Amino acid sequence: MDSCPDPEVAGLFKSPVVLSALLEPLPLGIVLVDPERRVLLMNQALEALTGFTRDEVRGVPCYAVLRGNVCMHQCPVLEAEAGGQPIRREGDLINRGREKISVRLTSVPVRDPQGALVGFLETFEDIRLLQHLNEKYHQPYSFGRLIGRSPKMEDLFRILPVVARTDSSVLITGETGTGKDVVAEALHQASGRAKEPFIKVNCGALPETLMESELFGHTKGAFTGAVGDKPGRLRLAHNGTLYLTEIGDLPLSLQVKLLTFLDDKIVYPLGSTRGFQAEVRVVAATHRHLERMVREGRFREDLLFRLNVVRLHLPPLRERSEDLPLLMDHFLAAFSLRFQKKVRDFSQEVRRILQTYPYPGNVRELRNIVEYAANICQEEVIKPEHLPVYIFENASLSEGAAPQKEEAFLPPLSEVGSGTRGMNWPEIERRLIVEALVRSKGRKSRAAEILGWGRSTLWRKMKQYGLNS
Repeated sequence: MDSCPDPEVAGLFKSPVVLSALLEPLPLGIVLVDPERRVLLMNQALEALTGFTRDEVRGVPCYAVLRGNVCMHQCPVLEAEAGGQPIRREGDLINRGREKISVRLTSVPVRDPQGALVGFLETFEDIRLLQHLNEKYHQPYSFGRLIGRSPKMEDLFRILPVVARTDSSVLITGETGTGKDVVAEALHQASGRAKEPFIKVNCGALPETLMESELFGHTKGAFTGAVGDKPGRLRLAHNGTLYLTEIGDLPLSLQVKLLTFLDDKIVYPLGSTRGFQAEVRVVAATHRHLERMVREGRFREDLLFRLNVVRLHLPPLRERSEDLPLLMDHFLAAFSLRFQKKVRDFSQEVRRILQTYPYPGNVRELRNIVEYAANICQEEVIKPEHLPVYIFENASLSEGAAPQKEEAFLPPLSEVGSGTRGMNWPEIERRLIVEALVRSKGRKSRAAEILGWGRSTLWRKMKQYGLNS
């Protein structure tokens, strides 16, 4: 459409004033439309917002230019005409580049001295920055699925993105249930290896011979039962991340082999002299005190140095009490949505109980407590009767007394002892449970902590082995 002379405003000042001179300096997008909602004029701010020039859109219906979700539901121009009052809405418009922009819209009817409608004036304020700041203020700081606002977590969130971009080995330490697995996954997802495999291996889950095969693979006939070639987890993790959880449980013989791999990045399967190159980033985690294990001869010092290039320590929940309300509300919202329930809040009494409970199982235990309560509760608010009974078993816990912490005693399988020779894994596991219960004097929560399990896992295994009576 051909360019038209700029309209003027007359009768207001001593001399006529070009209308654009009044509209252009304003930081708001402004458009004038006629009674049929066709564009008459728009200022430079709205040109920048929409990507269209005023000459391109003159005479075009405003909804075809602004393309907002507000226009699709209830046109503010028509609403302003019907009510005779300014209309304000918040919504989105789609610009020329198909980008969605959040705006605050105001529509005002324009009338002549006789009161006849001659058009509309609409303003558009870009509120994307405002929404971003608002979300930043209200939403928890986070990295992956790890959330928190406490100073210790903020420090962690600042360093995690930097560490994720490197290929250095990472050692994640912290008590059981603090979120070590979550950090390992988040590091992988934030790294340049995100599209490659993330392979997790629990170093305490299998006997030594099976663990070696699991990590490094084997060839056909390497041992009894090896009926074919098997690629190890290291080879499967090529170009990705290998996550070794419970690295403190890795047998000493495999510690040597892992150290060799970290030095030369070559995998030698069991029964083979041919090696395979594997470009793998290794992330390890443990709840054990590795320096103490080095002094006791249970962990190689050179392997600790090789893994401990970057150490990330996750604080226990009792040291980040500021995060408790945030985590409680986060888990409740997640489980309410998953279970399709209308549970929306905790009673004040429940909040007091959960604020004073010491959480030996840390965030994992809090999550389990909230999941249990969300399952049991048939109301909108969780009350004390909806909490697991064990929370109230020990009076000292209900009074907020923190339990004494000590290193979990569960030994790696290679060190279970000669008394287990000839026993299968279920028999060994049953014996470990009995020893943990004896050591904890029957306190299941403490026994679960010693074993490095969640309480629900302990209950399930006790039932499996007939120990729950």
